Amino acid sequence: MAHSSISNTVPLNIAVLTVSDTRDEETDTSGAYLVNALQSDGHSLVEKCIVKDDKYQLRATVSNWIASSNVQVVLVTGGTGFTARDTTPEALSVLFDKEIEGFGELFRYISYTEIGTSTVQSRAIGGMANGTAIFCMPGSTGACRTAWNGILQQQLNAGHKPCNFIVHLKDTNLAPCDSRG
Repeated sequence: MAHSSISNTVPLNIAVLTVSDTRDEETDTSGAYLVNALQSDGHSLVEKCIVKDDKYQLRATVSNWIASSNVQVVLVTGGTGFTARDTTPEALSVLFDKEIEGFGELFRYISYTEIGTSTVQSRAIGGMANGTAIFCMPGSTGACRTAWNGILQQQLNAGHKPCNFIVHLKDTNLAPCDSRG
């Protein structure tokens, strides 16, 4: 599925974090995809960085973004698998004020249609902390494309009805979601 730009009336400030022991800016195709996708949809990239699979470094980086008045969304790619070094869910879920259970559930549902039962090995998660939405997805570029095109592109768009995440983010001052009535 090709990325397509959609109209967005509320541009968001988004930070991108790649979790990897091996990638650098030249080889980080997943982080690059997310940066391109969010900018194509009219959002602003506040910061992008690569952090090793270390839960304390991950927490420090994301905690700073949660505390920042400038970051409304954090997109994390990598560290959601089952190897000993995959600690993104354990590192970041403790920072959440509320978990977004539906993000991981819907990601795995959409992913199932693409890669079959291998999707059970994805520990994609989402949460809210201090008016910041945090979405953690697998490290493959394909998984990032699935998450962006299948979920995030719509949920980070103020025009998406009946509900989107914009109203829950800091500094948006928008009315609550419409009823599905």
